[in-house]
Parts: sequence; structure tokens; C-alpha cells
Amino acid sequence: MGRVISIANQKGGVGKTTTTINLAASLATHGKKILMLDLDPQGNATMGSGVDKYGLDLSSYDVLLTDVPLAEAVVSSDKSGFDVLPSNADLTAAEVGLMNAPMKEKRLSLALAPVRDRYDYILIDCPPSLNMLTLNALVASDGVIIPLQCEYYALEGLTSLLDTIRQIQQSRNADLEIEGILRTMHDPRNNLSNDVSSQLISHFNELVFRTVIPRNVRIAEAPSHGLPVMAYDKTSRGAISYLALAGEFLRRNEQRSVTAV
Repeated sequence: MGRVISIANQKGGVGKTTTTINLAASLATHGKKILMLDLDPQGNATMGSGVDKYGLDLSSYDVLLTDVPLAEAVVSSDKSGFDVLPSNADLTAAEVGLMNAPMKEKRLSLALAPVRDRYDYILIDCPPSLNMLTLNALVASDGVIIPLQCEYYALEGLTSLLDTIRQIQQSRNADLEIEGILRTMHDPRNNLSNDVSSQLISHFNELVFRTVIPRNVRIAEAPSHGLPVMAYDKTSRGAISYLALAGEFLRRNEQRSVTAV
């Protein structure tokens, strides 16, 4: 059964969508069957994966609110090498619609159940807020990756997110694990970046991925071409870093499987 991983942080601009797209693509290059879910009404993960959000017949909104089977809304992205459940501005209405929907916190979990066996990993790009969409994602997930820009205010936001995850573990999804904290947009020339990075390792130790995602112009350019960075420039520092992250992620999951036996 495919392992479901949310990429979440209520703070915007920390590399959440970039990480979702590029981790999905990197895992695909490792031969894994990947489904990426776009749960952000901005649809950036959809466009960045080479899928036109303006030409959708079905989207994540239809899956969550109108009971369309998830498999019917999935689009295969040849450019990126993985399947996509796309999103667009229609999803904005889902926040209100979910409030009155039956099983409102488990809609995504129920929708995913019939397709989980088709994939090795299912990655969810969450919106930059702790709303009903993010709650659905975390309730449906086995793990959560937290991208974090190495700056002071990011640490404050991390505390709030960890509290939310603990609440979900206690009341809605006891199996939810923190997959890891990922340092993004890191600049080793910046003393603050290095200080925050050191604090993260000091406080969270092995929860922090060893892989660090650098500031890299190729990572920034790739979405405008509808491509993951490894398809845009596989020799760039950004592409190499995300491939390294995929390798570390897979090793962690292999170790988890061995421990569970």
C-alpha cells in the first residue's frame, strides 16, 4: 500500500510546492510509482508539473466535494514522470463546502483508499494555512515533511505546526509521523541561515534531513517551464539536492520497514 506524505507548513514561501514537485520527480527517477495531489487553490503544483490548471475537466475539488472517484480526476504528466491530481481556483470553495460535508475531515482519506495500492508514494502539496484542506491532508497521511526556510520567524511557525500535528495524532490520526524537517533556500554565506540550521539540528536531531536544499536559480526557473528542476537542468545544484533528498527519504522508509517487521 502506498505511503501518503503531506508536505506542509502554514507559512508561505518556504518551498512547499517546489519540494512536492521535485521530490515526486526525484522518486520517479528512482523507479517509484508516484501520485502528487495538489490541495492548494493556487494550482502551482499542477502547473509546475506540466498540467494546465485552466483546462481541467475534473480537479481535487470534484473529488472532495462531489464524490468523483479520485482515479477519474488523475492526470498523467509525461513531462514530470508522475501522476497528478490537479487543482485550480475551484478549490477555494472547498473550504466552505467541507465545513458542512459529511465525514468532513476524512474526505480525502476515503477518496485515496481505492488507489493507494497503485502507487509507492502519494505526496500532497498542502495550502499555506492550517485549514480544512490541510486537515484533510494530515488525517489522510502516514507522514508529514516540513519544509523550513532557515530564518528566525520560521522557528515560531514550526512550533505552531508541531502543536497542530500533535493534536491530530491524539484525536484524528494516531499513525501520523513527522517524516522530517527539510531546510530549504539555504545560503551558507548567511550567518542567520547557519545559526537557524544549527538550532534545528540541536533541537530536533535526527528529524532534520541531512540534505539541504540551496538557493538555486534553476529551481526558481523550472516552474515557468512546467518542469521539475531535474527535467529542466539535471546538472544544477537544485536537481542534485532533490535527488539526494529522495535517496535519504527512501533510506529512512526502508529502515522504518525493517524496524516494523
